[in-house]
Amino acid sequence: MVTFKEQLYAWRSVIFALFLRELQSKFNDKFGLGWAFLEPFAFIFALSYLRGLISGNDIHSIPIFIFMMIGMVTIQSFNTCLQSCSTSIKRNKPLYAFRQVQPISAIVTAGFLEFSVKVIVVGLLILSLFVMNQTFHVDNPLLLITLFLLLWIFAISMGLIFAIAISFVPEVEKIKSMLTRPLMFISCVFFSLQDLPEEFWPYFTWNPLVHFNELARYACFESYGDRGVSLSFLVEVTVVFLFLSLAMYHITWKKVLSR
Repeated sequence: MVTFKEQLYAWRSVIFALFLRELQSKFNDKFGLGWAFLEPFAFIFALSYLRGLISGNDIHSIPIFIFMMIGMVTIQSFNTCLQSCSTSIKRNKPLYAFRQVQPISAIVTAGFLEFSVKVIVVGLLILSLFVMNQTFHVDNPLLLITLFLLLWIFAISMGLIFAIAISFVPEVEKIKSMLTRPLMFISCVFFSLQDLPEEFWPYFTWNPLVHFNELARYACFESYGDRGVSLSFLVEVTVVFLFLSLAMYHITWKKVLSR
């Protein structure tokens, strides 16, 4: 009989091996991890300059660079985690010949790798703020950490749902790409929800990323306010998609291995 503790150790070893494999394949070029920092920094700088031409140096009491940084980190964290998780099952298919390797291990590894990379990127972005003399303090760090963790659980859940769907219908990959393209424009990255008339808010607040962005800005600057967004909505949406994704995996994982 194999004990639960032995199974847990075996699963940990599998995830660690997959983590090293993913890390090597992800950063095998000359830029390596540096590109993960340079890409969002370039986008943040460009968007900050464009928005600065419209509204000046701050947006609803938040310095414009920090405003854009929060929005870009949120949207890129979601997109990269969703993309990595949604392709991880197919990408690691040859490894399923080993009994210890299961599809859920690939999903967890992909999500954890993207989470680790984004933590480092956020640290480098904060360091760049100090270099640029834009120091600030977070008014509600606990809320900010909670939002960051909820974002990753939500992104991994969505990635698992798409990964399972792509295993049965490969064309779902094109649908996923089509759905994620407009997220930059409808997730309050470049603008604030407060910039819009209240009668238009229901057309945007169905999107959980709007709540993530606006609440993250509120966590950093309480003067920004949290009108129109809700933490309870985020928790409910995250729990629903987590349950749905795990239920789909529990029902279909054996069929996924055979495809």
